[in-house]
Amino acid sequence: MPKQRIIMHIDMDYFFVAVEERKNPELKGKPVAVGADPKGGKGRGVVSTCNYEARKFGLRSGMPISKAYKLCRDCIFLPVSMELYVEASEKIMEMFRKYADKSEQVSIDEIFLDISSKVKDFKEAEKLAKKIKKEIYDNEKLTCSIGVAPNKLVAKIASDFEKPDGLTVVNPDRVSGFLAPMNVRKLWGIGPKTAEALKEMGIETVRQLSKAKQDRLIDEFGSFGHEMHLMSKGIDESEVEESYEIKSIGRQVTFQKDTKDKKIIFDTIDSLAKETHAELKEEKLFYKTVTLTVRFEDFDTHTSAKSIKIATDSLEMIKGMAKELIAPYLKDKRKIRLLGVRVSKLSEKEAQKQLV
Repeated sequence: MPKQRIIMHIDMDYFFVAVEERKNPELKGKPVAVGADPKGGKGRGVVSTCNYEARKFGLRSGMPISKAYKLCRDCIFLPVSMELYVEASEKIMEMFRKYADKSEQVSIDEIFLDISSKVKDFKEAEKLAKKIKKEIYDNEKLTCSIGVAPNKLVAKIASDFEKPDGLTVVNPDRVSGFLAPMNVRKLWGIGPKTAEALKEMGIETVRQLSKAKQDRLIDEFGSFGHEMHLMSKGIDESEVEESYEIKSIGRQVTFQKDTKDKKIIFDTIDSLAKETHAELKEEKLFYKTVTLTVRFEDFDTHTSAKSIKIATDSLEMIKGMAKELIAPYLKDKRKIRLLGVRVSKLSEKEAQKQLV
């Protein structure tokens, strides 16, 4: 019989703001948001992270900075200091990895650890989780929330169950009872539209989803219906796998003022393309796909992509393809709020170089 899997998911608490608070202790206890300057309620951009004092006023990640300012004018708004956060993240993740045979960092502030061979049971896993939390706080003065479970799905949900500074252990025999009362939105991949479609079928909780007929779910949602049925029963066989592969490179900008000015738009595309190309060259990579992101003044957001057959690292190709992709959106009467340029389908070799 294979050994029981024991998976840990660690999520740093309001990471960007926590690092800022560590740097400047006077911020502690005050509502703080990282993201952009609200400029008296007329600023551009969105909230990247905010602390729990700010969340009491309704602030949240992804909220327009202008709205965040209206909700809490006493909030301290800080610019994003990515180098500071990356440096802190690298130290923390290195600390986490020593406790596992396999790890999978999924973002700058969260990681999965497979600790199956490091502990003999869930009681030992809980002791290890407490040890990790203490080490992080003692050494880095930061807190984290940890979920421990038989798989990645349940561990991720468990880490979010009690925040901040939480620890939730879900033994195999507790999985069904733990998930049952939760809203279906807690499961991976179930967004607002899917949740609404499920609600129309009389399904709002994980318990109701687990009791639904699988055939009915597949008829309605295709193969994802099967996946949802498995998740509702707490089943997830996905492995903890670290991947260092860069999937895409890109840049985006939110305009200080919404615009329809073609010169500004094309100049911005050129600038984004140059920044993207510089990182591409630094990583010594080649691309096949260029993707353009356009967000209008009413926050309606669209993405369009164009691919070529032969991988290249051409700057002019990025500029040209992005300008082709923007053309249909310039016919829209609405002004543009945000532009993004991204390259993907990356490789380390230039395909059929002699043809380029």
